[in-house]
Amino acid sequence: MRTIANGYFFEGPRWHDGRFYVSDFFANTVSAYTLDGDAELIATVPQRPSGLGFMPNGDLLIASMRDRKLLRVHDGAVAEHADLSAIATGDVNDMLVDARGGAYVGNFGFDLGVEPARAACLAYVDPAGAARVVADDLWFPNGMALLPDGMTLLVAETIGKRISSFAVAPDGTLSRRAVWAAFEGSAAIRPDGIALAPDGRLWVADAGGSRAVLVAEGGRVVRTVAVEDGVFAVALGGKAESTLLLCAAPTYDAATAASSPRARLLTVPL
Repeated sequence: MRTIANGYFFEGPRWHDGRFYVSDFFANTVSAYTLDGDAELIATVPQRPSGLGFMPNGDLLIASMRDRKLLRVHDGAVAEHADLSAIATGDVNDMLVDARGGAYVGNFGFDLGVEPARAACLAYVDPAGAARVVADDLWFPNGMALLPDGMTLLVAETIGKRISSFAVAPDGTLSRRAVWAAFEGSAAIRPDGIALAPDGRLWVADAGGSRAVLVAEGGRVVRTVAVEDGVFAVALGGKAESTLLLCAAPTYDAATAASSPRARLLTVPL
């Protein structure tokens, strides 16, 4: 395990063109990192960046949390792509961009740390920026992954302690909800960010367990990577997706996390 960067709270990692693109909530930045840790600032997002994804033309989409918008980076310029404030009932968070350039965007569903937990919806933003609800009654929708055929979407529900699956229509509409994996018991995995492995299993950041786990459909844990701090997001990159990236931090409390750069980007060879 190797530390390639330090920050305040890393999220939303994506591998693209030989680098990991990662948001830092409390630095209000999106940066790109090589496997050696060389960094480039990509964008500044005053309302906190979270989920990331790339459109077919290479434009970067960024979930801007507190104003509940999607931003689009084109030729270095940042502009509004979609406004989700009429849909999201909490801060927007993780996001997945499909092959068409459409984006699935989750939200907390409530004001974290202030309001009681309640279910949230999942939005789909088409490539032109039009947004609509495609699923509801999700308990803190978080990391997402599309199976290779593009016809099944997996969604981690952190509070629900499960990963749900949906059939995907060509226009992004979701149907036929099912449970892909359920985690039960006092030591149950609280799935946050996820990354699909080449063999169809799923790397899962366990937000409550200081670990990343590789799980098979149904929830069986195949491998565990333990970390001193909490693990809130994962991504696969490098040659043949042979490197696992972990976004680790000692806390997600805003006041504490923003006080000093104790979060880490960790890489693990697979």
